[in-house]
Formats: sequence, structure tokens, C-alpha cells
Amino acid sequence: MVLSSLRIPLTGRTLIDEEKLLEQLDFVRLSLPSVFQNAAELLQQKELIMLEAEEYGQQVVEAAQAKRAQILADSDIIRQTEREAEQIRRKVQQECDAMMQDTLAEIEQKRRACMQELEEMRQSAIAQAQEIEDGADQYADNVLENIEQDLQEMLRIITNGRLQLRGDIPKQKNSPNAKKR
Repeated sequence: MVLSSLRIPLTGRTLIDEEKLLEQLDFVRLSLPSVFQNAAELLQQKELIMLEAEEYGQQVVEAAQAKRAQILADSDIIRQTEREAEQIRRKVQQECDAMMQDTLAEIEQKRRACMQELEEMRQSAIAQAQEIEDGADQYADNVLENIEQDLQEMLRIITNGRLQLRGDIPKQKNSPNAKKR
């Protein structure tokens, strides 16, 4: 956009179409949220998994308590039921911990991937900006070189004209004044 835009002579400034620039910025802005939205969805999934695990744990505890209430009369069965309930509680706790660790690891992995993608986009933008700047510098150098050549040619013509007016350079043979010398 910078290279194809209108340049203001002798100022080093470029006029950029505001609408085109805003369209490009909107494109970049709309591209980024999908990455963040994926991370947000993962966080929501984590919360759902935790809720399901809690519900599952509550269901297991309630089932164990109901079973214990049914067989309160027999102490051996009561002790056995208590042991089973404790084992189930530990198992549920372990499963919840494992799910939580897996979810956290996945979220961290997605976060790192997002950060890496953002860094790559930043590096790409920096590289593109440098290319644009280098191109603009090269263009400006070419324009200035052409102006310099034109000015040197004009200076040569002016110098020759002045020398000719002073009589330091002989006039052409075909001119009427050349025969008087």
C-alpha cells in the first residue's frame, strides 16, 4: 500500500488511502480473535469437565451413603462399605486431579501455541515493514539521483552559456559572429 500510494514531492511523505488501510487493519483484527476464542473454549471445556467430575463424585458419595444406610445393622458390612466409599472417594479424587492436570496441560499448550503464532505474526509484520522501508528508501534514492543528474545537466548548460557569453568558448563556425573573430 505504501509503495503504490501517492508521494508528496520533496517531503518524503506518502498519502495512503485511509479506507484501504482500515480494511487491512480490520482483516488483521478479525484474524486474531479465532486463536483467542479457541483458548476461551478450552477454558469453558475445563469448567464443564470439572463440573461433571464434581457431579460424578457427588453421585458416587450419595450412592455410597445410600448403600451404607441400607446395611447399618451389620457392622462388618458397614466397615466394608466405609472402606469401599473411601476407595471410591480416592478414585474419584484421582480421576478429577488427572482430568484437571490434563486440562491445564492442554490449556498451557494452546497458550504457548497462541504466543508462538503471535510472535511469528509480529516478526512477519516487522519484516514486511522493513521491506517496505527499504523499497521506499531505494525509490527515494532513485528519484534524487535523477534530479541530481538533471541539475548537473542544467548546471553544465548554464556554465557553457555563461562562458560563451564571456567569450571564453569560441562560438560555432556557422554563426555570423564567428567570422568577425
